[in-house]
Amino acid sequence: MPVWLWIVIIVAIVVAVLIVIAAIVSLALRRRQTSELREGFGPEYDRTVNAYGDRRRAEDELQARRQRVEGLQIHPLEANDRRRFADEWHATQAHFVDEPGHAIAEADRLVQQAMTARGYPVGDFDQRAADVSVDHANVVRDYRQAHAISERNERGEATTEDLRQAMVHYRSLFDDLLAA
Repeated sequence: MPVWLWIVIIVAIVVAVLIVIAAIVSLALRRRQTSELREGFGPEYDRTVNAYGDRRRAEDELQARRQRVEGLQIHPLEANDRRRFADEWHATQAHFVDEPGHAIAEADRLVQQAMTARGYPVGDFDQRAADVSVDHANVVRDYRQAHAISERNERGEATTEDLRQAMVHYRSLFDDLLAA
């Protein structure tokens, strides 16, 4: 067999091995990314995968959220702001007994104000939830549920028990936002 044929065979084998190695590395990196996203976003990861119907597109969305939030100037609240927000929350909870629907609206407003004070842009609800899911993945589900109940309340479809549950849900995000 001529030498040039041996060279072609060896080059083909080397190229095939490099392609296999690249595929293995790519798969390992994708698995690591999936694991990191699952761990970082918790239940929000599964919700996003279900919403997109495709794992790769959902992961691209979650990565885009991370990049967007990294570009924001998110910061903890000053001690004075934490105290002021906590006092306002206690007043809102006190209003719940007499006016639960109004208290829910106040709770939503307080959550938005705390987000703004921390540096989150306060656009439409879906964008707020997406932004907050990056750093507060453990409570973003509560935020979504509270918001859904609040919308039902605006249509006159929420019960007092629903409103109580909304307060509990808003409180979980509110506490996370106030944490030092």
